[in-house]
Amino acid sequence: MSAQEFFTQAVVYLAAMVVAVPLAKRLGLGSVLGYLVAGVAIGPSVLGFVGAEGSDVMHFAEFGVVMMLFLIGLELQPLRLWRMRVPILGLGGGQVLATTFVVAGLALAFGQTWNVALAIGMILSMSSTAIVLQTLNEKGLTKTHAGEAAFSTLLFQDIAVIPMLAILPLLGGELLAEAGHASGGHGGAWHLENWQRGLLLAAIVVALAAFGRYLSGPLFRFVAAARLREAFTATALLLVIGISILAQLIGLSPALGAFLAGVALAESEFRRELETDLEPFKGLLLGVFFISVGASIDFGDLMRMPLVIAGLTFGLVLVKLVVLLGVGRAAKMSASQNATYSFSLAQGGEFAFVLFSFATQNAVLGEETVAPLVAAVAFSMIFTPLLFIVNEKLIQPKSAPPRQERSADSMEDADGTAIIVGFGRFGHIVGRVLRANGVPLTILDSDPEQIEFLRNLGVKSYFGDGSRLELLEAAGIADAKLLVIALQDIGTSTSIVEAVRQRYPNLPIFARARGRFHAYELRRMGLQHVYRETLDTSLEMSIDALKTLGMRAYQARRAARIFKKHDEVAVRELGQVWREGDEKTYLQAARQRIENLEAIIANDEQGSSSKNDAAWTSAKEARKEKRQ
Repeated sequence: MSAQEFFTQAVVYLAAMVVAVPLAKRLGLGSVLGYLVAGVAIGPSVLGFVGAEGSDVMHFAEFGVVMMLFLIGLELQPLRLWRMRVPILGLGGGQVLATTFVVAGLALAFGQTWNVALAIGMILSMSSTAIVLQTLNEKGLTKTHAGEAAFSTLLFQDIAVIPMLAILPLLGGELLAEAGHASGGHGGAWHLENWQRGLLLAAIVVALAAFGRYLSGPLFRFVAAARLREAFTATALLLVIGISILAQLIGLSPALGAFLAGVALAESEFRRELETDLEPFKGLLLGVFFISVGASIDFGDLMRMPLVIAGLTFGLVLVKLVVLLGVGRAAKMSASQNATYSFSLAQGGEFAFVLFSFATQNAVLGEETVAPLVAAVAFSMIFTPLLFIVNEKLIQPKSAPPRQERSADSMEDADGTAIIVGFGRFGHIVGRVLRANGVPLTILDSDPEQIEFLRNLGVKSYFGDGSRLELLEAAGIADAKLLVIALQDIGTSTSIVEAVRQRYPNLPIFARARGRFHAYELRRMGLQHVYRETLDTSLEMSIDALKTLGMRAYQARRAARIFKKHDEVAVRELGQVWREGDEKTYLQAARQRIENLEAIIANDEQGSSSKNDAAWTSAKEARKEKRQ
């Protein structure tokens, strides 16, 4: 490819990313589907901006997958990876073996020989690491049970590529001289026996662990001492590329080698710096990879045999979905998590392209068999974001346990002086303080697990929806002396205030406010006791920050007290301006308030009230100030 052709292709790919991805995100489809559709659009079957050279671009862009697994490895400390060994072997091993045998059985039923059927089964057991992890990350599902199960399965699949590369040549009926060579370099450049490769792999793992523990720190500190960002970036790229090449030389997947390198560096003090430097490269290369997958689809094959390819695509997704649901059920995953796990992995993977090419080279599969299967894998990858949408919109509402699946508890024995609605991270602190001081409480919460937990601790609590006035009346609100609303949901909180204020106007209500504008709304409804959930904690941090910067303790506390006093006044007064709906007037008034507050603190005689101010300084702090 000439320089001009290279830059032309770069313009095409970048333009496709710039146009398609924002559109897909606006439509709620996710970036991966945007990339795939963009690839189809610029591919040879539609606009024709990308031709045969698209396969070369895909080999280059596969490095984005390598970087992604390196960054994932950085997040996994070795001890955490060891703790994950059971789901990796159980979920991953179960999925690969079950899918292999089910697909092989179906291939046998359609007249394939046993060796061809087994090869197809192994190859189609792979799922797309790049698409699945990217989509899980975008949807915030990476840390969920389903997300961790999907990652464990994908990691096992990447590891399983190694024995598959050793088995496939044997299925061709003869050992070929090129048995060690996989398409794209996954087979290895060194001709090693399996036992030799295993020993070398163990040596590399030990070497990586030693490098991460003893050598990475001095190396990165030496580079960081130059104070050149590009030098650190170059070091990070050198590390990933070097490990990938070494992995290829011994027949490992480059992605697996990069993952092991990431795990080795997970304890490094420079881990965050590595992530920051490599993240843009990973995102860009993954985008090019997804576009290349879309562009690689041969619609000519689809037009020649549409029913065959459609049937293979649908069959592949259906078989993997059924197998995954069975594996998730055997692992005792909840229905909701099992659905997310299964729908996320029900596609072919990028390693399938490599393995199909390798199987063709080794005379295991013929071109006429491989062509429709490659198209089916590519289409299944394109449909993956749609599967996520189906799961999110149709399956999850039905599979997730309803929050109100049981009726409210009987409250005949409720006799609380104070009623607390919502006993989460905010409400439980208020409740514990009141309870510790002998105040009888009636606690309402709509989370059955939270109620069960509280009862196990010996705390009298009731399941129910606190927004229902009749439930509050059953809890004894008519005789209560105080109502505390500590809910996180703003809409529910304001609806409770409105209903209770109308029926019991003289009942004191203490309400949690999620932020400034929520406080405005609660003030508008007539509440005098409104508490912003982070205000006091933030003020405590500001006091400690001022003391660390050299301010005396009493001065820091006085500044925070003045700030809180005037900010509470500002909330009351600015709330009225905010309710009038004129944004320009509100911003002008808010700016004026900020300037006034800064002037008040600046002009405050901080050292004049020595007797009173000394009371704000602890004995320990006073001794420290005297030593200074």
